[in-house]
Amino acid sequence: MRLYLQNLPGSAEPPRYVQIVLEQDLLGGWTLYRETGQQGGKATLKREQFLERDEAIAAFEKARDAQLKRGYRLMFSQGLDGPYGR
Repeated sequence: MRLYLQNLPGSAEPPRYVQIVLEQDLLGGWTLYRETGQQGGKATLKREQFLERDEAIAAFEKARDAQLKRGYRLMFSQGLDGPYGR
């Protein structure tokens, strides 16, 4: 699952973005990636691992909701309604 969110600034500076990705690894665990930065600039990547799918999805949804509350807008989503999604 992947989400790409942007915060559109009012001035001439480039927009800030957040990308949230949830992937299953080869051993059955789950990894949540959160990338944040300014479009065209430096970015920060944080990684969190989970053993259970439900815990990983809860963390994914929590990260998404936190960014939406901060004013970010959803620009792109992928894989949320796939055969393994909810």
